[in-house]
Amino acid sequence: MKKLLRALIAGYGAKKIGGGRCGCIGTIVVFIVLYWLLGFVFDVL
Repeated sequence: MKKLLRALIAGYGAKKIGGGRCGCIGTIVVFIVLYWLLGFVFDVL
């Protein structure tokens, strides 16, 4: 359940941050970075 929530939050953030200007590759990179950073947050919780 934590991985699903983590992926949804990272996907939403990637859409908001990299959605228009960066293109597809930028959105994927932002998603990977956010997913990785959220891993640390969910480990603490």
